[in-house]
Amino acid sequence: MGTAGAASADVDNPPVLNSRVLLPILALTFNALVWGSSWWPFRQLEARGLHPLWATVFVYLLAVGVIGTLRPRAFGQLLRTPALWVLMAASGITNAAFNWGVVIGDVVRVVLLFYLMPLWTVLLARLLLHEPLTRSAALRVAMALVGAAIVLWPASAGGGDWPLPRALPDWLGLIGGMSFALNNVMLRREAARPEEGRALAMFVGGVVVAGTLACTLAATQHLPWPPGPAPGWLLIALVLAGLFLLSNLALQFGAARLPANVTSVVMLSEVVFASGSAIALGGGQLTMPLLLGGGLIVGAAVLAASGRSGAH
Repeated sequence: MGTAGAASADVDNPPVLNSRVLLPILALTFNALVWGSSWWPFRQLEARGLHPLWATVFVYLLAVGVIGTLRPRAFGQLLRTPALWVLMAASGITNAAFNWGVVIGDVVRVVLLFYLMPLWTVLLARLLLHEPLTRSAALRVAMALVGAAIVLWPASAGGGDWPLPRALPDWLGLIGGMSFALNNVMLRREAARPEEGRALAMFVGGVVVAGTLACTLAATQHLPWPPGPAPGWLLIALVLAGLFLLSNLALQFGAARLPANVTSVVMLSEVVFASGSAIALGGGQLTMPLLLGGGLIVGAAVLAASGRSGAH
């Protein structure tokens, strides 16, 4: 990885893989492992009558309770800091979209669309972190767009068909990826703030966004209300809440200590975890368009790791 230290964006020095770099990378990899395999327990919860939006609400509400009990000052930090409200919204949209998308769609396809972060990170890092727009950044954007077009191109495309999102899982993957890029950029921007405040913002966002959307859809009879408490789904939700709490703290630890573009690349290991688990457990399949388009998307993100400009 092209980084000279955990808290520095200076990549002009030779890269040294010491503990200050290795530990954040391992933390991000753990986060990617949890996210990449989370589709399976969410599908188990849906099979027990709990829609993924409701599952997100319950899982994240448990995590909010843990943080509030151990670090009650985090609530004051969240209320007093408008920047954390942006992080709250970004994280909420990310989790609601991703968790819903991987349950109802092909896991590999949704994850690839989610990981169009080379495109969104370039734009957001320019806007929020004032990173320069370079020719290499433009190349990454072009590769990501071409890869997305291949992934989205209809199998029976005619002359008038365009490579656009065709179904709800596609849209959820794209929207989730945009908000996740904003989430990571905001984590880098607010790295000096206490970790408990940032963690609380992210979990509260999951509860608020997923809860608002779930209540709205349930009230209009577009999805069922949650079932009554039962050991079957409560145990799964409890374990998942613990894993997400640990993975969130790992994400904060890593993203706050690495440049935004490097964070995006390390998190691409989620594609491997998600694809492998989906193929093994029947949650998705690899096709030639997914391989070609996914290769371009992943390649664009890998190029970001060798960029000569880091996050400020």
